[in-house]
Amino acid sequence: MNRKHDGASISFQPRIRRGAFFEACWDHGCRNFSVYNRTYISSTFSNPVDEYWHVINHVSLWPVMGERQIEISGDDAERFVQYITCRDISNCSVNQCKYALLLNNEGGIICDPILLRLEENKFWISTSDCDLELWIKGVQINSGFNVQIKDANVSLLQIQGPKSSALLTKMFGIEITKLKYYWLKKIKFKDIDLIISRTGWSGELGYEIYLSDYSKGSYIFNKILELGNEFSLKVGSVNQARRIESGILSWGVDMSQNENPFEVGLGRLVESKTEDEFIGKKAIQKLSKIENKKVLVGIKLNSENFLNNETFWNIIKDQKIIGKLTSVSYSPRLKYNIGLGLVETKFSDIGTKFNIEAYDELVNSEIVPLPFMKKKQTVNAEDLARKFYSS
Repeated sequence: MNRKHDGASISFQPRIRRGAFFEACWDHGCRNFSVYNRTYISSTFSNPVDEYWHVINHVSLWPVMGERQIEISGDDAERFVQYITCRDISNCSVNQCKYALLLNNEGGIICDPILLRLEENKFWISTSDCDLELWIKGVQINSGFNVQIKDANVSLLQIQGPKSSALLTKMFGIEITKLKYYWLKKIKFKDIDLIISRTGWSGELGYEIYLSDYSKGSYIFNKILELGNEFSLKVGSVNQARRIESGILSWGVDMSQNENPFEVGLGRLVESKTEDEFIGKKAIQKLSKIENKKVLVGIKLNSENFLNNETFWNIIKDQKIIGKLTSVSYSPRLKYNIGLGLVETKFSDIGTKFNIEAYDELVNSEIVPLPFMKKKQTVNAEDLARKFYSS
């Protein structure tokens, strides 16, 4: 049964980690937390609609402490990372990032991390909400690869929105705007070591800041807010509406070990032309030659209510379950509810209509093209920095 649980709260426990920005989040009014990678992560600071408009028009500071970094280093680091991912790592340069998939032996998606190559023989895997560290350590046992694996104990902030490059220019100088999409830079701020990558989860121009020194969390957080005042910087949380609009998938929600890359539109990340073996290679080569049983689609939901799902919702056509809705949110710009879902391939054509079992209503819905709105991550960062900031 679909049932809302309004007013729920979470109790803090010693077994759940607190990232470097936890106290700053609390000090700035966050009282809604979730757990991601066994780490507390802020859910909302204010109204999600207000936070939506802010990341589109200005710049937002998102603490994403649950995004853990698994460090892989050693003489065989590149070979080992190649073994656990279906991306071709041989063309990943030092200071480059790659969106990657890790697969199980059947070709199912275990995780969809960002890979960061910090040194020739040192990688970070920025993991989604899964026990990836334990899986990687299990793979390494008796594998023969000479690597060291550990949690890098890093905390992340995302700075997202059209004024993000202006804020970073004020912090680090105009050279930071030359950082290309999916590349990183090691930098110092007030003698604190940071890593900046041009990545994010908003569909807007944005950056991620990696902090290793836990003790500096509140200082960095508050300093960024201080410097961002002239750009109308506000603290917020990852915005689901903007994520769904951009067609950005969430592992564990829109995909899991039960889906392969081709079913969720990520077949481009399978680079099986590489001569190196990787986990799931044989299965994925077979899957690439057969029709998908299900596919991920964009969905328009015709409901007057602002929808938000706690569980997967059944998709019904002709009194038969043909799939499930995985994500849903109201889009303030489109002025209707939008979602992502997995449906049987034969029902996946644009314009296909069906009903979705929401909490207390059967919602008339239809398949629409993805993405709902174009992404803006690759815009000219320097032009926007000069537009919004003059030193």
